[in-house]
Amino acid sequence: MQRAAQRDDRAQRGPRATRLSRALVCAAAVPAVLITAACSSDSGDAPGKAGASAKPSAGGGSGQPSAKPSPTVQASVFRKLPEPCKVLPRKTLGDLVPEADTDGKKGSSDDTANRSSCSWTSLDNNGVKGSQFRWLNVSLLRFDSDTSRGSGNDQAHAYYTRQVQDAKGAPGAKNAKTEALGGTGDEATAVHYDLKKKEGAFKQQTVVARVENVVITLDYNGAGLAGDKTPDAGDLTADAKKAAKEAVAAVASANGRSAESSSPSASPSKGTSKSPSPKGSASSAAPKKG
Repeated sequence: MQRAAQRDDRAQRGPRATRLSRALVCAAAVPAVLITAACSSDSGDAPGKAGASAKPSAGGGSGQPSAKPSPTVQASVFRKLPEPCKVLPRKTLGDLVPEADTDGKKGSSDDTANRSSCSWTSLDNNGVKGSQFRWLNVSLLRFDSDTSRGSGNDQAHAYYTRQVQDAKGAPGAKNAKTEALGGTGDEATAVHYDLKKKEGAFKQQTVVARVENVVITLDYNGAGLAGDKTPDAGDLTADAKKAAKEAVAAVASANGRSAESSSPSASPSKGTSKSPSPKGSASSAAPKKG
């Protein structure tokens, strides 16, 4: 009832009362507008105003995203390779290839700091009693760490794995046997098998070893020619294992370290290498004879 009475009272005031009310409302609104404008002009934080400070960014207020750090990889441990024809002591050469020139035949390479090889050929000719043939080859391949290809150790591990697989799948190999070797670098595998050729029955030994970022592939084979007896595979394998250990020690020594002080590094995970396979191993520089 009261609200209805108020409505009636307003209706009775007429147009004049309405105009007066509007004028009072407008007059009252003017100070409020002025106060609002004054407050706005004094504030430097209003968005959209010239000179207003921008909201600080998470990067320290520069407004630019922070640069991503450059990727890094573990530095290569070994910086050079030993002289390939001197990786084995003369006594070892005398045992494995007794009739060979101990100077050996150095493989051709245009990058001896990263790839090298040396081979020795021995033929002990006993005339009508036949001959004993021996062939020894040592190949070395070094990998540098690279942000696009990965660490030298990872690359070396990948190459080591391929070399072992190649040895196991050698064309014409018979009775192949594989064994992991301890105490020969960070990882090593010996592969030995029989190989029949027109000259005679050959016993092939291949030892692949990795020490840090260097891979050593040692190939050693022997045969009895012209009716001479076939050499004992066990003896050849033992000689090849010993020579591989000495080659590992030579790599460490060339870089101012001992084989004992080169603590075995953790084996890299397979597949971590980003680099393509090297075009041929260092052993391809010296084709096998016989």
